[in-house]
Amino acid sequence: MKNIAVIGAGTMGNGIAHVFAQNGFKVHLIDISSESLEKGIATITKNLDRMLAKEKISEADKTATIANIKTFTALNEGVKNMDLVVEAATENLDLKLKIFKNLDDVCDADTILATNTSSISITHIASVTKRADKVIGMHFMNPVPIMKLVEIIRGYNTSDAVTKTIMELSQQLGKTPTEVKDYPGFVANRILMPMINEAIETLYNGVAGVEEIDTVMKLGMAHPMGPLQLADFIGLDVCLSILNVMHDGFKNPKYAPCPLLVNMVMAGKLGVKSGQGFYTY
Repeated sequence: MKNIAVIGAGTMGNGIAHVFAQNGFKVHLIDISSESLEKGIATITKNLDRMLAKEKISEADKTATIANIKTFTALNEGVKNMDLVVEAATENLDLKLKIFKNLDDVCDADTILATNTSSISITHIASVTKRADKVIGMHFMNPVPIMKLVEIIRGYNTSDAVTKTIMELSQQLGKTPTEVKDYPGFVANRILMPMINEAIETLYNGVAGVEEIDTVMKLGMAHPMGPLQLADFIGLDVCLSILNVMHDGFKNPKYAPCPLLVNMVMAGKLGVKSGQGFYTY
């Protein structure tokens, strides 16, 4: 397995492309926007420069990593002759179903299709393909070049062979793959998002302010980042989407998003990416 296509040049997509390319894989980075592709390559270059300054890589490593990445705006062209396609598009079910139906039509029969979804059912995504045994979840953590965990999510029909291949591939990237079952939120977000939501509820109920809540969790619970600041970095719209997926999937009111979160997203206060969330950036 040497040829990898990554769909989406945003934060997660360019990070995934970076990690594969740095480990010697030939990567096709695909996005419908040429501007997004340019920004993605600029981000990868900036991150490599940071690693170079810290003497974690050499100049030759940087050059080789960039050389391993080619960009495409046409999906059909970008996924030709790929061993693995990793979808890292927006966390939207309809969009992902459309992408996977298209991938199933244009990819080679033995190409494995993975999604970086943080909460959407792998089984549902696989259902629009004729290769459900070759569809799997690879949930990377942000920032991808630094974070070691990859949640490997098996759909209902994902084969043992494909799961083994993706587990081993993740280890080749220097990651620690952890296999989980296909239920809403998987493990990471099933635990993380209710905590973030409860922090927002605590703010909403006037128990404490933003900095006070984050300080308690950082100093009292040894979290490197408070839950409200973390929500800003994840994106409040992404947090809301994940909570809605879990609320719809489990029909349990404990996953219902806080009204404050809903209002902030409607008002365009999405966190770091919009410049304003619980903090100002």
